[in-house]
Amino acid sequence: MDLTQLVVNELVSNARKYAPGPVLLDLRVLGGLVEIVVWDSDPVLPIARAADAGRVGQHGLEIVMAVAQGFEAHREPVGKRITARLALADDPGGAIPGRPPLGHRLRATTARRSEGPVAARVAG
Repeated sequence: MDLTQLVVNELVSNARKYAPGPVLLDLRVLGGLVEIVVWDSDPVLPIARAADAGRVGQHGLEIVMAVAQGFEAHREPVGKRITARLALADDPGGAIPGRPPLGHRLRATTARRSEGPVAARVAG
């Protein structure tokens, strides 16, 4: 699995699991980095636990911090914002047909529903 997908999965999964309410995902390409920002409504900042091979689950933050070139967690007036920065593996200047140009921001919003799949809206 691509590291960007892995980090997005870990951060969004944690936000959906622990925060009551909407989750916002913002992805940006900045030079040779991809910046992943996840906002949720819970003001409690995540705590990195000591590595424990015997622990089942709750390794997401350890994984993110191990692969990220930068990691920040900040409280917001409502909730918190988690930012992880990853180095791009391939040429950041290369164009990919059918995709927005690099530097183009994508914002995805997920909304909770009482049951069923996550509703997502992505605007380019």
